[in-house]
Amino acid sequence: MADKKKASMARRKQEIQLQQEIETQEEWEDVMSKEGLYVIDVYQEWCGPCVGMVGVFKKIKNDLGDPLLKYAVAKADTIDALEKYRGRCEPCFLFYATGVLVAVIRGANSPQVMRTVTEQLQQEHKVIDGSAERKEIKDPYISMVDTMDNDMEEDEEEAEEGRPASKKDGKQMRFKGELVNFGDENDRSQESKKEVTVAVIKPDAVQAGKVDEILEEIRAKGIEILKDEERTMTEEEASNMYTHLQDEDFYKDLIAFMTSGPSHILVLTKGRTGENIINEFRDLIGPTSVEEAKEKQPESLRAKHGNQTYMNALHGSSSEDQAMRELAFFFPDYAIPVAEGKPKLQRTLALIRPDAFKHHKDEVLQMIHEAGFKVALQKEMSLTKEMAQDFYKEHEGQEYFDELTTRMSSGPLMALGLAREDAVEGWRSMLGPKELDKAKEEAPDSLRAKFAVEDVVINQFHGSDSEAAAQKELDFFFPMQQTMAVIKPDALGTKDEIIEKVHDAGFKIAARKETQLSREIAEEFYSDHKDKDYYNDLVEHMASGPTMFMVLSREDAVEGWRSLIGPTDPEKAKEESPESLRALYGGDILKNAVHGSSNPERAKEHIQKIFGDLKFTCDGWLAKDEEEMQDQEANQTEESAEGDIEPPTEQAEEQEHEAEAAKTEEPQQQEQTSTEEAKPTEEETPKEEEKAPEETPKTEEEPKQEETQKEEEAPKEEEKTEEAPKEEQKEEEVKQEEEAPKQEEEAKPEGGEETKPEEPEQKSEEPAKTEETTEEAKTEGEEKKGEETKTEGEGAA
Repeated sequence: MADKKKASMARRKQEIQLQQEIETQEEWEDVMSKEGLYVIDVYQEWCGPCVGMVGVFKKIKNDLGDPLLKYAVAKADTIDALEKYRGRCEPCFLFYATGVLVAVIRGANSPQVMRTVTEQLQQEHKVIDGSAERKEIKDPYISMVDTMDNDMEEDEEEAEEGRPASKKDGKQMRFKGELVNFGDENDRSQESKKEVTVAVIKPDAVQAGKVDEILEEIRAKGIEILKDEERTMTEEEASNMYTHLQDEDFYKDLIAFMTSGPSHILVLTKGRTGENIINEFRDLIGPTSVEEAKEKQPESLRAKHGNQTYMNALHGSSSEDQAMRELAFFFPDYAIPVAEGKPKLQRTLALIRPDAFKHHKDEVLQMIHEAGFKVALQKEMSLTKEMAQDFYKEHEGQEYFDELTTRMSSGPLMALGLAREDAVEGWRSMLGPKELDKAKEEAPDSLRAKFAVEDVVINQFHGSDSEAAAQKELDFFFPMQQTMAVIKPDALGTKDEIIEKVHDAGFKIAARKETQLSREIAEEFYSDHKDKDYYNDLVEHMASGPTMFMVLSREDAVEGWRSLIGPTDPEKAKEESPESLRALYGGDILKNAVHGSSNPERAKEHIQKIFGDLKFTCDGWLAKDEEEMQDQEANQTEESAEGDIEPPTEQAEEQEHEAEAAKTEEPQQQEQTSTEEAKPTEEETPKEEEKAPEETPKTEEEPKQEETQKEEEAPKEEEKTEEAPKEEQKEEEVKQEEEAPKQEEEAKPEGGEETKPEEPEQKSEEPAKTEETTEEAKTEGEEKKGEETKTEGEGAA
């Protein structure tokens, strides 16, 4: 009995440890201030938390064993922050990462909860490592309720003032002249969801075999069917769906009808955002009364397929609030697609060749802007003949190749990265045919026809012929690059706005760090300004408060970032570049909000100083481990092979090394070969050590610094040699006898004096001595590493 009581108490204790109970606003705020991923079951006292999920969370906690994962239950009745969840007692799980809402799940859906926990934990670890950003969301259901409440309040205010109620379709308002989603609260950092509606093809239409016809008519209107599920409603489901009609005389008949056979439950949207889908679908199905539909909207779906008032073939959500309720009811685990918002932009490379650049640059740029292109990248540069030949290598062998590459390398040209919804085809259409005669005849207003150079057969412009070619060509002229971006203490309060503009400009934030600089680090960081009058003031300002450092990746990142931040003086920036960051957020030359590296070399120095050694993937993200870099190198090798660039193979490298080693006829070459053998590469070292015999001539000299690494490998080598078969040992001894004279000969300097080869010295150490030397080497290495770490730590401060 006592044992059972102890076991029960232990289980109860484990349960308490698993789930933290939050009952007050103070306890809620305390949890929100803590690091980690909190999965919070929101409940009301009268119904209690979701007991069925406790076992699921125990399993997840035990399986993952991640200290970042925490589970809590929160009473909405007594917590002010959860006021809007009162009256909505269906199971609701909120995922908070260090106080930020990152996911919401409605319904006790175990697989979805487990999947979401795993995904959000992985994301949170990346955020903590600095390799990803935490993405805050808003509960879509609560946002919709807020929207409806705000609309009702505004309509009431307008009615009191005698003004007509505004038409916002329950979700939109004007902001800076643009129609935006009110539910987003103008927060573009949140990924807005598409507007959806729930539709039901009722049992009468299903039984009549009209489902396919109705679905076809829905699609013909450009409406997208996101979900289509056939199911027979239970009485409870039908009652919940039609709660608003429970006072009608036909309510019981309606419930009986809706449960009489299978229905098709649909989730619908339209276009990039789903805007106005609810009203549009209700207009498509027509009035509730079939008689009224036939009279007023004979082409509506109810007029075509309905029978009587409640047997009217179809149902559609009447408002966003109802749509969200019905969606949560029928498909509790369905994730609404993200609104695409702006159309997908393409990028293409545009080249204004030297002759046109020299005489018509401004006119061409004006035409580009008038055509609706955004100039995302821009560079004036000169190509060498070799660079031009490399860029146009697929045209090699054509009769025009030499003239083309000569013209391309004859002077400065302009390379542009153009962005538009149809950038590739749009730019090629502006260019016209490649052949000048054809361009002048068929497209006289095209750029190639309009700006043709007399007596020159090469046209003056280039455009990519596909998205894949555009990316490859953009990489040629605008290689992926990293730069250091700094948000200074005076602008840290606006960091979210600045980061938003960083993303809008196409930069990737590969790494970030918010810290307060010491005066010493600030002096070192701005050492190139040491001779300026404002140097001391600048250093003091940079050490006066927290600063955010970011590593930005993009094509031509250094120049791109400097262009985005604008001139050093905010007043000058307001005149010359009013949309630049310094114009928008800077105060004066000292407090000018942001800083950027002046050139690629300084960018590398700054990144090293603040972040240490970082490696980046080919698309600009931070490479987290060696395996990722190896995968990237493998991909680059494949790309090189596709481009007829054959990378050196291991076999070729070995042959090259053997060829170099064989050149030992002259004394100088002997000395050089001896040095190369004394300093083997990392790839060669294991091979040479495997060939080394157990017994080699002993020497008295201590190994040099270069031998330390080999000594550390020596114990491992002896273990391998002892385990090797005797036949292999004999073969190795024979090889040693054959190689010994050669090594002695190679070890002789030009003067003819014999010197003891360094490599046999290292390998002839006895195990005891090797271990002792290894310990000394390790100690020295740790001391040196400690000094380097300290330096990096000071730099990161």
